[in-house]
Amino acid sequence: MSLPAALSERTLSALTEALGLAVAEDLPLTGPMSPEPAGRLRVLRGGPVDKAVTVSLVVPAIGLDSHMLFAFTPADSAVPHFTLDAVRSPDHHAMHLDLIPRADLAVHLDYLDACFLPLTGPLEHAWTIDGLSPAAVGPRQRAMMSPWMVVCRATEQAFAALDGTVDAYLAHWLSLVGTGVPGVGGDPAARDRDQRANLFSPEVDPVWHQVARLLGEEQAERVRGELVA
Repeated sequence: MSLPAALSERTLSALTEALGLAVAEDLPLTGPMSPEPAGRLRVLRGGPVDKAVTVSLVVPAIGLDSHMLFAFTPADSAVPHFTLDAVRSPDHHAMHLDLIPRADLAVHLDYLDACFLPLTGPLEHAWTIDGLSPAAVGPRQRAMMSPWMVVCRATEQAFAALDGTVDAYLAHWLSLVGTGVPGVGGDPAARDRDQRANLFSPEVDPVWHQVARLLGEEQAERVRGELVA
């Protein structure tokens, strides 16, 4: 099992145990680039969250080994969503780790301090790891996430050294799920619907064009649809 696959499975196992999740759907993903299944879509439900979604895409012919994990909080909650994307390509490893804000941080300082300030230490430590470099993510995509996002390329050794960072982010997120966060007013469900539509839009994130080429439009939309709603 690759480092990204192992990290994703370990993180999912921790989520499942902590939240009491159970697999609701487990679907193979096929595509024209591989005669065998190119990946797997799993949806887990239960506990205090809306759902967790994992998307694994493994195609040795093109050197792709990608494992994406989202844990979505309920529509009416302001608790951030949790996300981990762990990837191995022929040239490098990569990671995207974040808590996705459910409120505008600039005008909700109490929310910012509760949800994100405790991540400052783990974030700063991550960037001291030798072998990490910033990933090429444009400002439009960054605007959808938090300033505490870890998005990087890494050597194999540096990727392995990020285990502690992932554990720290996950532990903090689980504490927020358990204790709640300061109120932010407004309509969290409507904001979340709009944010996720943008976050997973092919116009914002070009990775969806690659997924469509790999899986075909129908299956790519099936995966994307599980993430936007």
